[in-house]
Amino acid sequence: MRGHGVPLRSAVAVTFLSAIAAQGLAAEKFRRLSGKEIQVRFAGMELSDGAHWRDLYERDGTLRSQSMGKSRAGKWNVKSDELCLDLGADSGGCYQIWLAGSNVEFRREGLEGPILEGKLGKPGPRSQITKGKRP
Repeated sequence: MRGHGVPLRSAVAVTFLSAIAAQGLAAEKFRRLSGKEIQVRFAGMELSDGAHWRDLYERDGTLRSQSMGKSRAGKWNVKSDELCLDLGADSGGCYQIWLAGSNVEFRREGLEGPILEGKLGKPGPRSQITKGKRP
């Protein structure tokens, strides 16, 4: 009975080491995007935390935002290598955009760490509702 545990422990160890190696290879470093890269990556895409909020960056510069059940519309554009948002009074500004895979961080010069974090991807079915369409 004693020898039966060895193959199982070896399999667990190999699985564990493979998972660690895969994480190391998959982990990408954040890099700052240029204005042109921001325009290309954000146009027609959605940024979301996956649960509480989502922002749809339409190709015409319209920004549609849903947060905790509240919908708002505004504008987005790129100025001096920063993403600029305007969702009305007290909501907006310009931000450096840092990207690692689909992970996005909004940062500001002089502040430590990201102001906002999310994942960038193709718009999901819920985004169609904010555009006035039903999936």
